[in-house]
Amino acid sequence: MNSTIEISQGMFKLYHQVSRLVNECMMDEGVSLARSKFLLLLECQGPQRSTDIACALGFAPRTVTEAIDGLERDKLVKREPDPKDRRAKIVSITDTGRTVISAAQQPQHKMIEAIFNVLTEEQKQQLKDIIGCLSEKTDALQRERDKTEGGADAAPVRPLQAVG
Repeated sequence: MNSTIEISQGMFKLYHQVSRLVNECMMDEGVSLARSKFLLLLECQGPQRSTDIACALGFAPRTVTEAIDGLERDKLVKREPDPKDRRAKIVSITDTGRTVISAAQQPQHKMIEAIFNVLTEEQKQQLKDIIGCLSEKTDALQRERDKTEGGADAAPVRPLQAVG
């Protein structure tokens, strides 16, 4: 098997292992990793329309609407009319949402530190550099695909950047 394929399979496996473990720790505090992405976006970038949330997170609008319904039901976000467009709603994080996300970030950060502390500072820097290089190449390939598939009018999906 090609070593590049083995490396990518290892990266995907690690990503899923870390995500699962971090999600479990966060669920102990009452919010999943997926829900925390919505809450962190709203906390860091302020109130947003659901279409903007979908674009920022790279999710389908229907998925975002369903997630917001659940977050609103749990009083973690609220919807209010958009003063610029009466057909649209603005979604914002509530004080309860801020409390929940703050509580969930502590075990998240602790678990991530426990995982990555197996590396030396030099290895961490090398990994950061490698991830940056791969991310730049991935972004360039995505831009090429966007041009090819959608032309100039296609709006590229901009995934949420890592927070923290």
